[in-house]
Parts: sequence; structure tokens; C-alpha cells
Amino acid sequence: MSAQSGLEAPSADSYGVLQDIFSLTPLDSNSDRAVQPFPRSPKLKKKMANAGQPTQEQLSRRLDELQAERSKTEAHILSLKKRRADLSKSTEVMKQQVRERFESLRSVLSQDEQAVLDSLELDLRQTRTRLDQVLNNWKQHQNQVSKNITSTQRTLSESAGTEEDEEKGQNETLSAKKPDASEKEIRLNDERFEKLLKTLSSISKQLKAQLQRKTLLLDSSPMVIDRQTCHSEITVTSDGRGLSFSGSAHSAPENPLQFDKVCCALSGSPLAAPQSYWEVDVRCSSAWAVGVAYIRLERKGRDKGAKLGRNRNSWCVELRSGHLSAWHNDRHVACQGVGQASLGKVGVWVNYEKGQLVFYDADNMVVLQRFSAAVTPVFDRAHHQFTEPLYAAVCFLKPPENQIWPNHLELCHLNNP
Repeated sequence: MSAQSGLEAPSADSYGVLQDIFSLTPLDSNSDRAVQPFPRSPKLKKKMANAGQPTQEQLSRRLDELQAERSKTEAHILSLKKRRADLSKSTEVMKQQVRERFESLRSVLSQDEQAVLDSLELDLRQTRTRLDQVLNNWKQHQNQVSKNITSTQRTLSESAGTEEDEEKGQNETLSAKKPDASEKEIRLNDERFEKLLKTLSSISKQLKAQLQRKTLLLDSSPMVIDRQTCHSEITVTSDGRGLSFSGSAHSAPENPLQFDKVCCALSGSPLAAPQSYWEVDVRCSSAWAVGVAYIRLERKGRDKGAKLGRNRNSWCVELRSGHLSAWHNDRHVACQGVGQASLGKVGVWVNYEKGQLVFYDADNMVVLQRFSAAVTPVFDRAHHQFTEPLYAAVCFLKPPENQIWPNHLELCHLNNP
């Protein structure tokens, strides 16, 4: 400072000390040297030195811990290896049990096949016996005709025959034999054989359907109706599986979860498994809808948002006026593979992760409708993936005026197929 300030200017030594005290090491990201804002005290340095060199006791304790950890790890690895080996053994046991079951099926089929073949053989023997009897009679007649021919030829060869001999020859003349009408009835039982083939064909179809159904039954999920969602004119049985349309509303407090205009109901819980299958008995209903829905399906009013299949929140197949169709997002297609006979049970299979939904005729396992990425253009969806938990849904529909209201739907109990 200048002398005009009235203060003495600091000396060069004082300035250097201040500079040493207040200067900090610049932060350099490229420097490998650790940044220290101030020198470490000797006590701290000693403590850090002691911490860097553990004692014998600490090393011994650490060694015991590591050895114990190694022992536990080795034991766990042995356990996993044993489980891995047990998996193979268990699978072989399962395979053997499956082989025994199928062998039992083959044995039953083989026994029945042999019984059917034996019955055909018996029919053949009986028919042959009857035919042989007729054949023997004709052979006897043939022999008699041959004898008469020989006798007649002998008579003609003799130039001098008496009148008596001629009369005798005439008396021995054999009358013509005509086939009996009963001979035409001697044949294999073709009518019975045709019935047998039809029966075997029906059994084969049913067996194929049941073998396909057994795979789906492995994914069967118990379904119970949530009474809070039921329309006021729907009555639910005590086990929560049966629904009846009463035609008259029962008194109950208003519930925000309840359908107030559409005669629908949802299951009490969403589908928990990645794959789920259930069946609905529809034999006692002439107009119905069966499907799945998100929980946010609207409950109030008659708008499309509350009707199964008429929005993006639900999928279904429905029977209305005798026509079966599949609905989603207010678009529909006629269900294929439906015969003249009315449906007895509808099977519903969901693969949640793959976005697949399949409706079956559960009696013969014919696919009624398959919802997947392959059919999304029909239903105006860019990607067919489920984005929320799904609930089973059933609905009573209004039948034609000349029919009575439908009365009963039931979620099937599938533990005992």
C-alpha cells in the first residue's frame, strides 16, 4: 500500500506466509495425486496406519469367517447339485407313471379291439354255418339232378325199353328246386357293423377332444362370481358359481361396482396364473355372453362402455337369436366350426403374457374364436396385448320376443374332469 493510507505495508515475508495458509491445491481431474485441503495430523496418520495393518486377532477372526462362508457355499452348491440330480430322478418317475397310464389306456383299447374283432369273427362263423346248411341242401339237390341225368341218359341209350320202364322213369323225374327267400337274409350284419364304425368314430373324436382338454385342464382356475358386481336381477348360488336371472330386482344397497342396466357379473378375483382355463355351462340359457374384461369396464348405464365386447376393455363370444359371434372393441365376426347342435359348455383359455384368448366348444374342443395378434386387423387393434388384470365375465342377453328369458349360467367345477 502507499504511504498515504496511513498503514504500514506488509513485508514480503508476511505476504508469503498468508499465501501459504490460504492457498489451496487446484482441483485437476487429470492429476493422480489425492487432493488434500489441509495437512493430516500425526494422530490421524497413526490411526490410519493402524487401520491399514489389522491385528493378528482381526486376521484370525476374518479367516474363520471366510472359512465358514466357504463351507456354507460348498454345502449350498452340494444341495443345488442334489436338487438337480433329484429333478432328473423325479422326472423319470413322472415319465414312468405317465407311461403306465397310457399303457393302461392302450391295454383297454387293445382289449376292446380284440372283443370287437371276436364279435365280427363270431358273426362270420354263424353266417357261414347257416350258409353251409343251405349250400349242403343245394349240393344234395345237385347230386340228385346228376343221378336223374345219368338215369335218363341210360334210358335213352337203350333202344328197346318197355312201357313200364318208361312210366318208372317218369315217376322218378325230379322237380325243379327254387331258391328260398330266407337265403337272402343269410349275410353279415352290415347294419350292426355300420353302427360300430360310427360309434368308434365318435369315441375317437371324444377321446381326441378329451386329450386336448386335459392339457387345458392343467391350467384350470377356480372362478367365483363377485356378488357386488351382479345386476340386481341376477341371483348367485351359495358356492358363487351359479347365476340365475330372476326377472325381478332384489333389494340391495347401491354399489359402485354393480352393473345397474346390463345383466352382467364379473369374477371375484383376476386371473392370477400366466395361463388360465375355465368353462361355463350355457345349456340352460338361450341368450348369453361369456368372456373376459378389465376391472375398469363401466358398470352404469347401457352405453357400449358397459357391454361385453363393445369396447376395448372386454372380449366375448355371445349367443343371440340363435347366432354365435365373437366381439371386441364393438366389432364382431361369426364363430366358425359351430354345428347344428346347441352349445353345452364354453371353454375359455387365456395366455396373459402372449396376449392370447381362445374360446372353445368344451364338449368337442372345437375352437369358436381365437383372439391374438393374427386377428387384430379384424378388431382394429394395433397390438393385441393385455395391459391390465383380466376378470372372467358372464352376461344374460335378451332373447327374441317369442322366447322366455334365459335363466341359468354356471361356472363349471373342473377339479374332477
